[in-house]
Amino acid sequence: MKKIILSTLLLTALYSCKKESQKTETASASDSLSVTKATGNEANTSAPKELSPEGVGQHLAKNNDTLYVTNFFATWCGPCMREIPSFKNKMEELKGKPVKFTFINLDDKAEWNTAVKDFATENNLGKNIILLDGQKLDPNFFHNNFKQWDGGSIPFTFMRKGDKTDEYLGMMTEEVLNSKIDSFLK
Repeated sequence: MKKIILSTLLLTALYSCKKESQKTETASASDSLSVTKATGNEANTSAPKELSPEGVGQHLAKNNDTLYVTNFFATWCGPCMREIPSFKNKMEELKGKPVKFTFINLDDKAEWNTAVKDFATENNLGKNIILLDGQKLDPNFFHNNFKQWDGGSIPFTFMRKGDKTDEYLGMMTEEVLNSKIDSFLK
């Protein structure tokens, strides 16, 4: 019963984000920030891989000297798409440093071979994207991995370096992203 309730809540929250993004996108084209096509490094065009909730949990629990920046997003989520350019800029700036960016996609499984694949190719992020089937999530996934996030809305960003963690719910501006990452790298 809990799984059914959680699945319903997650789908409702994700659907409401979709409605909000549709309103936002039609309200003003000047408010939107498009994600530009990547050029160059074609090695990053590999296809996203699927992980189970347990596999994602293991990824989130990595505890070493690398900073792991993990962003939960969906291609239909307007705020998610508007923050991606900031993440891409930071990825480019920190190339060669002990920082790993991962984008966990929460689109419906039916969209993985179309919208998600197109997004990954256009943004040269294929090897950084993990596909997570939201139908497999239960309350324990959120309780075991996060202090504040219950899966009710996206975007959500989780950062970990060693024992230090940070959670950010909502669209992250470039200034906030830079500040949070800088605090880990000091």
